[in-house]
Amino acid sequence: MKPENPPLPGAMPRRTPENATPPADFVPRDVAKSLLRVTRTGTLATLDRNSGHPFASLVNVVTDVDGAPLILTSKLATHTANLERDGRASLLLAEFGKGDALAHARLTALGSMAPVARDSADDARVRRRFLARHPKSELYAGFGDFAFWRMALVSAHLNGGFARAADLTAADVLTDVSDAQALIEVEAEAIAHMNADHAEACRLYATKLLGASDGDWRCVGIDPEGIELQRGQTALRLLFPQRVTGPGPLRAVLKQLADEARALT
Repeated sequence: MKPENPPLPGAMPRRTPENATPPADFVPRDVAKSLLRVTRTGTLATLDRNSGHPFASLVNVVTDVDGAPLILTSKLATHTANLERDGRASLLLAEFGKGDALAHARLTALGSMAPVARDSADDARVRRRFLARHPKSELYAGFGDFAFWRMALVSAHLNGGFARAADLTAADVLTDVSDAQALIEVEAEAIAHMNADHAEACRLYATKLLGASDGDWRCVGIDPEGIELQRGQTALRLLFPQRVTGPGPLRAVLKQLADEARALT
């Protein structure tokens, strides 16, 4: 007999000591959201269609405006054939740095993958967001055997290093966009405007507010909670000081952040 409230996929109930106290500077939701938004490559685990064994493969990853993971796959790939049979999957998104790899944060996102139909209302947005972060994918994204897939995320497990683990729900790591349609509709225009007319502001956001090295930083995404910047394969996320749901507030907050960055020069 199944329990009335079974644990979410990936959850670890009753495995953490009851008196364990997480570090004061560890905010799981913030760490998880950051990993989800800035990680560009991940390990996709699907269920092998022949045996049910976990099958892991490397994929490029971006997020939709609400943070849902997006991938681009070919019908010739084993993981695509697996997903066509059973959409359940997980994505491991890891942070890398000096020293032991296990000392750095990693997030496992779990859910079901579904293809984004080319004639759907979501296709143009998904395609634009993916290619902005992986421009070389434009060489093959239009081929007939390639398709974008979106994860309907149901849960996530965060390991932020020693004594820094947390089970998270979809609501913990995704961004609520239910009231942000006006922002979603102008995102592409706003990104183009930032890169064409305010490239210096993007550079200042990265170098002065986020402490990154100087370079050609571009805006590649905007959502109610922040702006995504990228230089080459390096991605950053600058959080807004308040939630933004429309073009007017977006202009105001981007100017505010630019003024703060210039004050630090």
